[in-house]
Amino acid sequence: MLRRQDVGHRVVVRRIVGVRAGRTLFSDALGELVALTETELTLATSNGTVRVPLREIHRAKRVPPTRRPTATSVIALEVAANEAWPAPVQERLGDWLLRAASGWTGRANSALPIGDPDRPLEQAVDAVERWYREHDLPPRMNVPLPLAAPVNAELDARGWETSPLVLVQAAPLTAILEATPARRDLPAVALKPTMTDDWLAVTSDRKGRPPASARYLLTSVEQIKFLQVYGEEGAPIAITRATVTGDGQWLGLSLIDVRPEVRRLGLAQHLLRAAAQWASEIGATRAFLQVEEQNAAALALYSKLGFTTHHTYQTRTHPTRVDLGRAG
Repeated sequence: MLRRQDVGHRVVVRRIVGVRAGRTLFSDALGELVALTETELTLATSNGTVRVPLREIHRAKRVPPTRRPTATSVIALEVAANEAWPAPVQERLGDWLLRAASGWTGRANSALPIGDPDRPLEQAVDAVERWYREHDLPPRMNVPLPLAAPVNAELDARGWETSPLVLVQAAPLTAILEATPARRDLPAVALKPTMTDDWLAVTSDRKGRPPASARYLLTSVEQIKFLQVYGEEGAPIAITRATVTGDGQWLGLSLIDVRPEVRRLGLAQHLLRAAAQWASEIGATRAFLQVEEQNAAALALYSKLGFTTHHTYQTRTHPTRVDLGRAG
């Protein structure tokens, strides 16, 4: 049977669909496992999203991906993602990155262990622990998998805690544009070069207003747009943040947020199409985003737009951390 570690990977599921003349009938489904609960699993297949109750599954297993990402491509995408979400404090530990942003968001307050730390692994982890304590932060790492599996094993041995698996998903911009036809029935998307208070208010309502130190992280990217759709009362009802990094090749999408009262109208797709159009016009070719494997609704949407899992990562935190109550 499949496990949590299989989320984000291609799987084949043999499902019991009935009985005929005393013989059990089966149906096979092949696709990306985007969610797994205690009662059902969700697959993103070429024909759309399929939900299968676990009680109907005869057999299920992971199958090899159509193409496994190379270590070079994982590192390149992680570097582009770091450029798109730049912590104001960054230092090197060999090739590893140590990042701090006053505790706001896990990504900006965690070490990124890619490449060679220029010392034995145990000493590298010791150095990470010291650095974060010196910065009054819980020691934390974002561990890309399977690239940094040895780091993950070392953290297991030390008893570091594990957050839900995060999928780093990618899609060609052409696929996003083809999957999201222009919507003239929706208000136009405004693309602004600077972050405004009303843009920030949309995400603040759900996640809490970020500290003043977060402004650097949110705005300090050369190629950046803050997208918003305005409602009838003149305030934004849907937003996202778009960046182009990685030598101009990668559109990074973050803080995709739609107010509850206007969800299910296609506003998220409307925003992502506008972001993809902007990025393609300045030379980018692919998009990426990061989503927790437990977020089945978001994964189903992204699958429709052509996103597939490039690789995954786990956020690991030292077990003696103090819960700062800040955004994750």
